[in-house]
Amino acid sequence: MTGKEDKKHDNASSSTVREQGNVSLQCPKLKETNYTSWALLMETILKAYGLWGTVDVEKDAEAADEKKINTAKAMILQTLPQDVLDQVAQYATAKEVWDSLKVQNLGADLVQKARLHTLRSELETLKMKSNERISDFAGKLSSIKTKSKGLGHALKDKTLIRKLLASAPKKFLPLVATMEQYSDLDKMSFEEAVGRMIAFEERLKIQDEPEENYQNKLLMATSSSQGHGKGRGRNFNKEEQARGKGMGRGTKDKSTLRCYECGELGHFANECNKWKGKEKDKQQESNLVYDDEVPTLL
Repeated sequence: MTGKEDKKHDNASSSTVREQGNVSLQCPKLKETNYTSWALLMETILKAYGLWGTVDVEKDAEAADEKKINTAKAMILQTLPQDVLDQVAQYATAKEVWDSLKVQNLGADLVQKARLHTLRSELETLKMKSNERISDFAGKLSSIKTKSKGLGHALKDKTLIRKLLASAPKKFLPLVATMEQYSDLDKMSFEEAVGRMIAFEERLKIQDEPEENYQNKLLMATSSSQGHGKGRGRNFNKEEQARGKGMGRGTKDKSTLRCYECGELGHFANECNKWKGKEKDKQQESNLVYDDEVPTLL
């Protein structure tokens, strides 16, 4: 191998090392209340590093590799608190450590079966509220799926999808009927079903908003018109009372005031000259005495 070829080979090797070094996954710490999530994350991390076969030896023929066994064991042990570490330090392989932690946190087979039964009952009785969002309800189903997987039983997507469709409120009935008739639910992923439901939910929300805005505007317009009507009625009554009683004599502009006596504009009824003339004539007529159809003054 020439010098250039050696240099090229060294660069390729160092590049591979750098690329592997960039992949740094943070292992979670095991606590008393997070075993399910801890086990899920640790399984994913061990698979990413190609070490899961040391735990699940039945599926990986390379599980006998001593270096891998020790590496996987070291990754698991560094996540344990001191008291738990003392309990599992006696085990030689990563599988033995993993199984011991599983028994400590999940119990024996009978306990696991009891917990699985509880999860199945929880899944059956779980109902979606009318005002509950699809994403929130789907989160509850995903939580049950994760817990069930931690107990050694994986819920299939089709089971969760049928539960989601059966629990949806009546407003989702058109979409539910379409999915059941035209989609293969046995092959559909749970995430795809949730995505369709959320898209339909957002469409319903967009359609409901204009109707609510229209109802609010209509209510405001009705209240406003009623308020204006009442105001005009009160002002009109006050104006009529003032005009009838002769109030407002100090008003400079009387051009809009109508006399109730003569019907003309510009003065009150008690200021009407025609009214005064008629009153005078009535008084004169009361002083007349009719004798043989000839009026005489008393």
